[in-house]
Amino acid sequence: MSLPGVVLVGARGFGLHHRANIDRLVAAGVCALTAVVDPTLGTETDGGVPVVADVAAAAVLGSVDVVVVAAPIGAHLPLALTALEAGADVLLEKPPVTTRAALATLLDAVDRTGRVVQVGFQSLGSHALPSFRSGELVGVVRSAAAVGTWTRNQAYWDRSAWAGRRRVGGVDVLDGVVTNPLAHAVATALALVGCRRAEQVARVEVELYRANAIEGDDTSAVRVTTTAGLEATAALTLCAPSEVLPTVRVRGTTGTATLGYTTDEVTVDGVTRDLGRTDLLENLLAHRSRGDQLLVPLESTGAFVEVLEAVRATEPVQIDHPWVRWEGDGPERRPLIADVEAIVDRAADQRALFSEVGAPWAHTARDEVLQELVVDGIRVATVLDGAGTIATSSPRPYLHPVRTLGGTTVSAHHPPDHDWHCGVGFAIPDLDGVNCWGGRTYVHGQGYVWRDDHGSADVPHAELHGHSLQQEVVWRGPDRTVALHEDRSLAWCAVDRGWELTWSSSFRTPGDAVVHLGGPGSNGRVGAGYGGFLWRFPPCADITVRTADATGEDAVHGSVAPWIEWSAVFDGAPATVRLEALDHRDPWFVRAAEYPAIGSALAWSEPAIVRPGIPLVRSFRATITD
Repeated sequence: MSLPGVVLVGARGFGLHHRANIDRLVAAGVCALTAVVDPTLGTETDGGVPVVADVAAAAVLGSVDVVVVAAPIGAHLPLALTALEAGADVLLEKPPVTTRAALATLLDAVDRTGRVVQVGFQSLGSHALPSFRSGELVGVVRSAAAVGTWTRNQAYWDRSAWAGRRRVGGVDVLDGVVTNPLAHAVATALALVGCRRAEQVARVEVELYRANAIEGDDTSAVRVTTTAGLEATAALTLCAPSEVLPTVRVRGTTGTATLGYTTDEVTVDGVTRDLGRTDLLENLLAHRSRGDQLLVPLESTGAFVEVLEAVRATEPVQIDHPWVRWEGDGPERRPLIADVEAIVDRAADQRALFSEVGAPWAHTARDEVLQELVVDGIRVATVLDGAGTIATSSPRPYLHPVRTLGGTTVSAHHPPDHDWHCGVGFAIPDLDGVNCWGGRTYVHGQGYVWRDDHGSADVPHAELHGHSLQQEVVWRGPDRTVALHEDRSLAWCAVDRGWELTWSSSFRTPGDAVVHLGGPGSNGRVGAGYGGFLWRFPPCADITVRTADATGEDAVHGSVAPWIEWSAVFDGAPATVRLEALDHRDPWFVRAAEYPAIGSALAWSEPAIVRPGIPLVRSFRATITD
């Protein structure tokens, strides 16, 4: 009988591990490597094995019985579906998929084709798991707490276009500490408490944080409560000073144990044993040849996907000054979170979230929706109160998400490059010495420095009248002292090919003193006069920014014109935002190469002055079209 043919999809990155393992099994006479699929190779062979375009091309060269998928996360679903439809069984790298719907699609394909998918959670092949299930180690397992303190530098996040991203090309990838580098910690904790299928999950709680300039999470806590009342938790970080072997602390009815899930070592009462593991590809081949039970069948990852659903629904919160220090330069640059190892240890010991063990950066407040803007029955924008913004990003009310009538999102908030860029709204870098913009403060002669000078704004009163909203906005200093009053008016309606938003802000002094509204431009940084009205866009392509007289970032930035227009492709969909200045002639602020944003500079080179009894008014009309 001929050996089963294996095709490796994805030969670099973790694919190198799979290649070494396949070569081992080929040498042992267990299987044959038919072909390699990897568009990045650019060669006809890889180590003597043919490199082909896809699984169909591999089938021409020999039998395709098993396909090992070690491709980027966003490609897992289509590649696995293709392999199943071709009649192959699949070893699919973790995470198999990132959404409940995608898991259902893949499970349906498994049922329809009669093939199987084994998911590459290697730690679930450990012989420690059946030992814990049998009760011989700690009795009946009551809880499992995973601990992971790793370190990753900038080179790690630069390794691919999807690294650290939550969504790429319209597909959820959710790349972060929970989903990828320490995903085994979560999956192993779940397995130890007998929670592997989706229906065994009663509740999922997550707290996601990031110190790196990424969209995803690098420091997170997870707690899963099972339908049997057991708990699986994980306290994880990629911002520790050194990398420690991750473990799972297991509590049972007769004792406790620690599992080193990367080494298969179990420590009970000070005695450590290496229990070994079964290789998942060997297990899959044995399933084909003699009917061995799969160790990680696709349906057994349902509980893990439920965790990813919670991750998808929760945006990571920035950890910033003063709890993060940076070490190294260039590709070696990395953030270190103060006392993170002790915090992770406490969370694991107490089976708790970071906020419950007093992590000083554990900001858990979430934005409250103040108003939904609806045009022709379509929700086109949401007014948020800003409570989800950390103190160093100057909490304030803003609009997000803002969408076209066709559903394309044209705003972003808390992007990894500038956490304090909050959707669409007003922000003031220097309100009489108070930073109501966020981040570092520009000081002439020193550059940007961290100061404890961050202000905030809240909405004590609002009134809705049809398609118009009036808000009283109060701007405050770090000590909550009132620094400025704003009367904000929003109105919205349908127009040809889209909808229109009118925004007017009238600023008043809180007393009899003059108030200065400034920023880096008025404080000496030439050409950086941002501050005032800002529209932060999400990642986009094919950008065109123009006024009636100029086109391009360099030409439009700093220009004075009645309107500015931004056209781009957002997540595959083209859209345009046209912003008009209604009652002023402030210069336009533009960023396209560094990050996507336009704004109206309130203090381009001189501060704007608000005098007692004389409001300072800035009004805009935005037209948003598909």
